[in-house]
Amino acid sequence: MLIYYLGVKIMFIPILSGLIVSVDAFFIGLSLGLQKKCKFTYLAIINAFLLVLCIVGFLIAGQIYELIPIEPDYIVGFAFISLGLWTILHYLISQHIKRRRKSREEVNVSRKTFVLVGFVMSIEAMIITMGITFIFLPYSTLLIPITVALAHFGYSALSFFLARTKFIKRIPAVLGHVISGAALIIYGLMALFVEIGV
Repeated sequence: MLIYYLGVKIMFIPILSGLIVSVDAFFIGLSLGLQKKCKFTYLAIINAFLLVLCIVGFLIAGQIYELIPIEPDYIVGFAFISLGLWTILHYLISQHIKRRRKSREEVNVSRKTFVLVGFVMSIEAMIITMGITFIFLPYSTLLIPITVALAHFGYSALSFFLARTKFIKRIPAVLGHVISGAALIIYGLMALFVEIGV
């Protein structure tokens, strides 16, 4: 009974981690949904590419784990904290630049912007997958990249459709980016605390 419980716990925690850390995808979907030119097809293509990169990240993490000279939890912790800070600061800086350039005019969003968002979102998901894989090795399974990819798709699809409602349009965009960045920072701190033994 105890072995079964431990087995379920070992399998469940990485999946839970994937669901928690992927919450930033909700705000990416929200941001895309607020762009009138963005279609749901774009989001589906982004998430298909994201799934491939998550699996690649999982496979790479398993191969390089033994080659890393320092404890991987430190790398994971600082990587997530950096991603979280970048998410918040990048949004604030980009908004400041937009205000200076176009005052309050509507910004023209091109397909190149959607491609860039998709690429950044996919790379971030790959790093998340590698981080979770490092933390839970040798118990990491293919469920980790699949969970991260499905969570990204689920969160972003939900928020994409919510963004088309009147209620969501009233929520300040900065709130989403701050929550998204904070989620990554908290997960990074958790990885550091686990290693330090706090």
